[in-house]
Amino acid sequence: MGYGREGRPLSSLRKFFGLTFALSWVLWSLAALVPPGTPFRTALFLPGTFAPALVTLWLGGRSLLDRVLVWQVKARWYAFAVLYIAAVKLVAAIVHRLAVGAWPAIEPGPWFLFVAATLTSAPFQVGEELGWRGYALPRLAERLGLAGAALVLGVIWAAWHLPLFFIRGTDTTGQSFPVFLLSVTAISVALAWLYVRTGGSLLLVMLMHAAANNTPHFIPSNPASSVWTLTASLVQWLTALLLWIGAGYLVWRLRGSRMPSPIVIEVGN
Repeated sequence: MGYGREGRPLSSLRKFFGLTFALSWVLWSLAALVPPGTPFRTALFLPGTFAPALVTLWLGGRSLLDRVLVWQVKARWYAFAVLYIAAVKLVAAIVHRLAVGAWPAIEPGPWFLFVAATLTSAPFQVGEELGWRGYALPRLAERLGLAGAALVLGVIWAAWHLPLFFIRGTDTTGQSFPVFLLSVTAISVALAWLYVRTGGSLLLVMLMHAAANNTPHFIPSNPASSVWTLTASLVQWLTALLLWIGAGYLVWRLRGSRMPSPIVIEVGN
């Protein structure tokens, strides 16, 4: 697979990860010094969040923008993108109800708010997915195969979020990073599977990323005593377990799969 002027896969990956982590972590660290809710804090946070895409474009990955426009895939992949994480959360809640006789804490709100939030936030996920799945995944797959690449990228993707666990006013403030790491790595496998099965549609991956970001608001996480603790609510552990059951199946299905062609985009099958 050719990579253009950014060079060999390993060399380009080192540049991508090094620059992405440096840019995001510096900007987020500066944002942490600014009071929450101020415009200047947002102005620092957003470029940090978009660092994977910014670094990708700087390294010559502009052609990947075409994959953001790949939308002509079968309806079942849209359903998978929107409903996979929601289905996992729902099953986790049902198992919780059967195990302890009570439903987990669920934030009230009509179901269409989940759909509206997912659709509204999906375009913003290009800031991450242009880099993670568009740029890094195929280069890791060159060395590790698709299944190995999806797992390793999940660990790296989770580690990139680490400063947000220590900054006031973020979605992950006060949460358990190990539990987050387990869940995000499993989600990375599902995103890689979707990317491959849709012929390299970053649009569908962005949609699934948005769904994953918004689903937890219906089954909230409990604050952890420490960022490094393994203590978490039963529903959080059930969710992680179910995500890994799904990831195990998808890893098996990814064996022998190949990345979509960098030129000819094959519509999902």
